[in-house]
Amino acid sequence: MSAAKIAISIEPSLLQRVDSLVERKLFRSRSEVFQLAVAEQIERFGDDVLARECAKLDPAEEQAFADFGLTNDITEWPEY
Repeated sequence: MSAAKIAISIEPSLLQRVDSLVERKLFRSRSEVFQLAVAEQIERFGDDVLARECAKLDPAEEQAFADFGLTNDITEWPEY
């Protein structure tokens, strides 16, 4: 696999944590740590994650939850 080189700025304390992972041989290099971290974040926050999760919801059930909250008398609501 070919890779592109980039330069990043990172807080020294975070870099120390990365280096500790490499020193303990949990990763082969700093590059591996960053590649995995970036890949996981991109997957986690991908453009269609919200759409996939929303598709799992039952519209009737969600409406029932919303309606239930509206049926309570406002005097029963906690004071903020």
